[in-house]
Parts: sequence; structure tokens; C-alpha cells
Amino acid sequence: MKARVLVVEDSREQRNTLVALLESRGYEVDAVSSGIEALKSSKQSVPDIVILDVVLEDMDGHSVCRWLRLNEATRDSVIIMLTVKNDVKERIEGLHVGADDYLPKPYDGDELEARMYAALRSRAVKFDLRKRNQELEGMLSRAEQVAMTDAVTGLYNRRRFTDVLKREWATAKRYGHALSCAMVDVDNFKQVNDQHGHGAGDEALRQVAELVLSSVREVDLCARYGGDEFAVLFPHTPRDKAVLVMERIRLKLLAARRGWGPECSQVTISVGIASSEEQAIKTADELIEAADAALYDAKREGRDRVVPSKRGAELR
Repeated sequence: MKARVLVVEDSREQRNTLVALLESRGYEVDAVSSGIEALKSSKQSVPDIVILDVVLEDMDGHSVCRWLRLNEATRDSVIIMLTVKNDVKERIEGLHVGADDYLPKPYDGDELEARMYAALRSRAVKFDLRKRNQELEGMLSRAEQVAMTDAVTGLYNRRRFTDVLKREWATAKRYGHALSCAMVDVDNFKQVNDQHGHGAGDEALRQVAELVLSSVREVDLCARYGGDEFAVLFPHTPRDKAVLVMERIRLKLLAARRGWGPECSQVTISVGIASSEEQAIKTADELIEAADAALYDAKREGRDRVVPSKRGAELR
């Protein structure tokens, strides 16, 4: 079979003649005499081509064409409209409502089939372009995901974190929301690499990343900032609440590391936290600097602890 065709023609004689013509040329044909029947038939069996008479008893062919184009299943069916009227306005209206072609009666069978072939070729090209566009969009989406994702941990990378930080900082300043940032460092990470190899170091990073990510909200952003350092962004969160969240994560890690294997059994984290509430912090870059300075304080004070920023003692 070449294609499935639905003939919509209210004249029995013309309908039977057209059906016989199409079947003789190898098409699978359904035939109805009204617009309502056409819509019902197209739902039961989606046609490749609809040959549609403009003048019908119940509803005109333009209305049928419009409904077929609105339906998800038949929106890509080829629609060729037939009419005894050889009027330019009639043709224009048919094309405006979605017809692919327009053929006045009486028509030649060879010309009709040629127009059917041409419309089917155009549809095939459209399908191919749609498929290629979908594939391209998928490739671009995957490439974009790779470009902003850390390969070891699966977290967002520093570039993505920086982009989101700028946007969240602008929102926080505009609406007066608190924005907190935590810088997280894996303590003694070099010893893990030196004693057990880089594979063990990567596994330690993955374990810490998974624990942190599973412990924050969906609106929070967790990223690998570089080396053994992570960054967590807490929108709509004051510094004190961010400190509580990271302290819970620190304690959770101490309990979870027992199941991570001997190479990770001594892993701890040091955390520094800063917030847009702090009077001394005026920019997004200063927020990172303040959190990083607090992280340095946590390392200097003995590691395995959460330390808030001391850059601005007073909060707004």
C-alpha cells in the first residue's frame, strides 16, 4: 500500500469514482460523506492523506480542515481540498486553515496523484527536519549539561555556580532576601590521595558530594568549586539557618563515613559561611571571599567544624 487515504465527499457518485481510482493505484482508502464522519474516522484510523470536498452537508470542508489541524494525531496529515468553485478567495481560505493543496473539480487522476506525491514528499521532509531538530536539541542539551557539570561528582561546576550566584545575588538585593553561601573543604584530602591513590580520592569526593546534595533543598545549589572544595548556595536563607544546615551535614558525615571504606573512614569537612545580610558584604564576589575566609578560619581552628563569617559582625 502506498498510503492511507480518507476521502470526504458528499456525492455518492463522485465518492465511489474517487475511491475506485485510488484503490486501482494501490492506496488504502476509507470514505465518508460528511464532516462529522470524517472527524470520527480520522480518530479511529489516522490517514496519511485527506481528500476533502469543500462543500459538505453538515459542515464545510474548511471547518473540517481546521479541526484536523488542531488534533494532535492528524495535524501532520496531508489535506488536499476539492471544489467545483474555481475562485481565488476560496483557495486562499483553504490554504489559510491548513490545507496543503487545492484542486478544482473536475480533476485529472494523474494530476491528483502527482499532487498527493508532492505533498507526501513535503511531509517527509518536514518529519526529517523535525527529527533532526530534536536530535540537535538533544545534543545541545547534553553538551550544555556536560559544560556545566563536574565529571567526578556529577555536581554543577564552578562556572555554573558563578552564573547562578550572580542571578541569585541580583534577586536577593532587589527583593531584600537573605542569600547565604557555604564553602566546604574536605579535610586532609591530600593524605587520602597519597596513601590510597587518586581513585580513592575521587570516591571520597563523590561520597561527600552525594551526602551534601541529599541534605539540602532543591532550590539550593551544590557545586564542586575546585579540587577538594565544594560550594553551596542557600537562597532565601539567613546565615544562622545555613550554619545549622551545614552543622547537621557535618555530623551526618561523621556517621556515614563508617560505611565508605577504610580509605574514607577519617574524612571530615570544614565549612565557612557568609551571607548577604552582612553589612560589609556588598557584592557577590565579596560573598564568596567572606565564606572562603570563614573556611580558612575553620581550618586554622582545627578543622571538622562550621564557622560563620567574621567579616561583618553585624547583620542588616
